[in-house]
Amino acid sequence: MITDEQFMRRCIQLALMGKGNVAPNPLVGALIVLENKVIAEGYHQKYGEAHAEVNAIDAIEDKAVLSKSTLYVSLEPCAHFGKTPPCADLIVEHSFKRVVIGCYDTFDQVAGKGVARLKNAGIDVSVGVLENECRELNKHFFTFHEKSRPFVFLKWAQTAQGFMDDGDNNKSTQKITWISAPEVRSLTHQWRAEHTAILVGKNTIQNDNPKLTVREVDGKNPIRIILDTKASLNGQLKCSDEEGTTIILNTEKSEKNGPIDYIKIKDMQPKTILHELFKRNIQSVLIEGGAATLDTFIKSNLWDEACVITGQIEFESGTRAPKLAGDYTTQKHFGDLIHYYRNT
Repeated sequence: MITDEQFMRRCIQLALMGKGNVAPNPLVGALIVLENKVIAEGYHQKYGEAHAEVNAIDAIEDKAVLSKSTLYVSLEPCAHFGKTPPCADLIVEHSFKRVVIGCYDTFDQVAGKGVARLKNAGIDVSVGVLENECRELNKHFFTFHEKSRPFVFLKWAQTAQGFMDDGDNNKSTQKITWISAPEVRSLTHQWRAEHTAILVGKNTIQNDNPKLTVREVDGKNPIRIILDTKASLNGQLKCSDEEGTTIILNTEKSEKNGPIDYIKIKDMQPKTILHELFKRNIQSVLIEGGAATLDTFIKSNLWDEACVITGQIEFESGTRAPKLAGDYTTQKHFGDLIHYYRNT
């Protein structure tokens, strides 16, 4: 006999197939099981389109078997009208025998209402199967709705000596001095594709003039957020092209200037910045630099995860990287060490 946990693990695998395409909706996978055999699978494929449960149900030609079947779904079925009708109503309509749910949806328009609707219809409901894994699957979504701010992921590369760059050597030419291996850069571009926005400070733009787009992998370009207190950046900025949306947060003005959207905020504190991003429905933000910007979020304790890449290149001097305390896990990719931190 296959256990509930094994079926739920498959739901998680299915949900991950929608990564990068469903935000701000959560990742969700679903299975329909009859007599301990999977007869249909589904996952949420794209924002605005059918949810996982709908796709699984649509895969069944003879809907009469559903009343004898168990539905496994990684997240509580929605109970409200959004881009699509409530999934809980569809499940009740087909009189499923049992529904097994990975975790509750804490979004206030659901938050137990989906489970209540199923139970009130007489369906046998189990909640909390692989709960931690199912919450981890949607850590961006849960952080956004539970903490009223985006999920914050910090990332930087440093040398073994702890330098992020080689000082003034690249500032006059706006040329990036790479620390990480080319293969590792593909991984960092994957992280960009998995976050709603990417954020850097003014100095990073002045010194490196990066595009802040996804180029090494397939995926959507993140919204580009630049911190520029006095809105003083000028010149030919690569991040002002048409490949993505660019927002400059500042304390001086709010206006649209070509492809750049200037947004005035009261101050440049991390709490204020994240509140502005929350208002704009930005669920997750990847902060790539520079050192001062990263350090400000670390000292404010407004971060969730961090990744520090230690390359094999060496600098004799330069800008010191921020420091993170606490436990970390380490992986090695093409010679570079990658330390993963979680803020607990």
